[in-house]
Amino acid sequence: MPNTISHLLNEPRNEAGFDYIQDPVAIEQKSFQLIRELTDLSAFDATEQQVVMRIVHSLGLVHLAPQVRFSAKACVAGMAALASNNAILCDVEMVKQGITKRMISEPPLCFLNHPEVAELAKLRGETRTMAALELWRPHLTGSVVVIGNAPTALFRLLEMLQQGAPKPALIIGMPVGFVGAAESKQALWHLHQDLGIECITLLGREGGSAVSSASCNALLRCNHGERY
Repeated sequence: MPNTISHLLNEPRNEAGFDYIQDPVAIEQKSFQLIRELTDLSAFDATEQQVVMRIVHSLGLVHLAPQVRFSAKACVAGMAALASNNAILCDVEMVKQGITKRMISEPPLCFLNHPEVAELAKLRGETRTMAALELWRPHLTGSVVVIGNAPTALFRLLEMLQQGAPKPALIIGMPVGFVGAAESKQALWHLHQDLGIECITLLGREGGSAVSSASCNALLRCNHGERY
């Protein structure tokens, strides 16, 4: 029996089983209806609310909303950079893969698996995500940086900026974990004004690849007029 989509389309559907919503549009609409009902979004403007809802949606945790921080022009700067097709720089491949491809013209950049990175990391005695940032330098100006996995990458980026590296348009800094994650995000929030950079972050240990890419996707969706 052929295992093809066309064959499956001709088979009758089995209506027995679980009672659940199957339509993807209906699922998303219901999800964001519930998020609005369960989450206090009053501290955020209309665009920030879109980002916060995506953060809540990606983690399923409504209590996280008060931990989200936006610099003064974060959403405006990020949306402008994305609309101009500026580079999107990702710390790990999972973040890169989470960016919605239909909304961008050029693929996000991630240099974690570049052949020079492992050798450089070993030589310096540092993480590969730290070493990979050396390859970001030609792309940093006006970029959207999305860090969702590695606190060391966020710390290194802040060090680079303190030393005069080109400034991205926006840093979405949401690494997850128990060692350095909360500290790196607090450092980003504490230093962003002195460094003259825009940022979005999720304070505390929570974060990750899904939530950071979802935050970028929220800005892309706003640019495309897709809001809840």
